[in-house]
Amino acid sequence: MSTADDAGARMSRAQRIKPSSGSDKLFELASRSAAYFVLILLAGIMISMVIGGWPAFREFGPGFLTSSVWDTQSEQYGAWPAIVGTLTTALIAMVVGVPLSLGIAIFLTQLAPGWMKKPVSTAVELLAAVPSIIYGMWGLFVFVPLFAAFVQIPVSSLTEGLPIVGTILYARSPSGLGILTAGLILAFMIVPFIASITRDMLEQIPTVLRESAYGIGCTTWEVVRYVLLPQAGVSIIGATMLGLGRALGETMAVTFVVGNANRLSASIFDPGSTIASRVANEFNEALGMQMSALIALGCILFFVTFAVLVCARLLVARVGKI
Repeated sequence: MSTADDAGARMSRAQRIKPSSGSDKLFELASRSAAYFVLILLAGIMISMVIGGWPAFREFGPGFLTSSVWDTQSEQYGAWPAIVGTLTTALIAMVVGVPLSLGIAIFLTQLAPGWMKKPVSTAVELLAAVPSIIYGMWGLFVFVPLFAAFVQIPVSSLTEGLPIVGTILYARSPSGLGILTAGLILAFMIVPFIASITRDMLEQIPTVLRESAYGIGCTTWEVVRYVLLPQAGVSIIGATMLGLGRALGETMAVTFVVGNANRLSASIFDPGSTIASRVANEFNEALGMQMSALIALGCILFFVTFAVLVCARLLVARVGKI
């Protein structure tokens, strides 16, 4: 067959597989509609939350964010204890969960023998599928009694009367419930997400980079520190922010173990509350101004999560330019 015949055959095949302009426009319209639907849904949620919480914002003003009063009898509401509890439990979860997740991911990609990788990876993925209420029930009936007996009581007896440590680590009623307990349960919940994403990103790094580092005499720690982590830095930040988003908004597990006390305490062993737990506890029976205050709490949580995601995007963009 001549060259001209080959060219003609290729053109004929290209014409046969070329999509029509109508189907191409339909595909573009469907894709554009899906993107617009997400934006419209997000805007609708934001507007409805603002409208629902506006009576509370209008009644209490900026003091709603800084007040510690939550009195349903006198119709006085303040969000500060719930805001502090939300941020504190999320911070504890990140401090505990992120290093643990990175350790699991590095172990699975660098150190684990072949026969162990699959079972451990499967176990980590199964943990991500466990419902949050199961974590809450396990935390309340198993973890809380053990935590009170083996951590809260011994630590409180050791730190009682000490200037700073005694304030932070002394439990007035060591029942096992508290801010630290909720933070630890959240840490267990976010570990599967961060570990799975980080493991996948580390496995996608070209093998030649690792082999080159080992070839010039680098240790495993040096390969991880100077090769793997810089290559997967953006993805690790994204996975961390995903975990932080779940920690901020988690409801049922935290409601079981946080203690649900509307007070501020310097001790992380004492009970407290979060925005999600307060809404879950009171929403069914709320009316009038109490309902508006709860919706206002949800609005605050929405904007806090939104701000966290914006910061994550900026951080990822900055790291990507380095």
